[in-house]
Amino acid sequence: MPSPTTVVDRTDAPNDRPQETLDVRSLGPPNPLQQTLERLVELPDETVLIQRNDRVPQFLYPKLEDRDYAYETAELEDEVVTVIWRD
Repeated sequence: MPSPTTVVDRTDAPNDRPQETLDVRSLGPPNPLQQTLERLVELPDETVLIQRNDRVPQFLYPKLEDRDYAYETAELEDEVVTVIWRD
């Protein structure tokens, strides 16, 4: 099974940039969405954020699009990994 960081290699996200992982699997809504958006504000634009979740973050997608972030989600066996970056 791939690790969350190797999921980046399977996406269009740049793999030559710094990466940071945010694990929100144990949090109930709306905390994963809020924590992800807050972390993105804190991160430099070149950093790729890897969100580890227990569900597809469907409500996060429009907010990322509004903020000009690219993203891809991979559903793994026991978690959902969303890779978020700036083009």
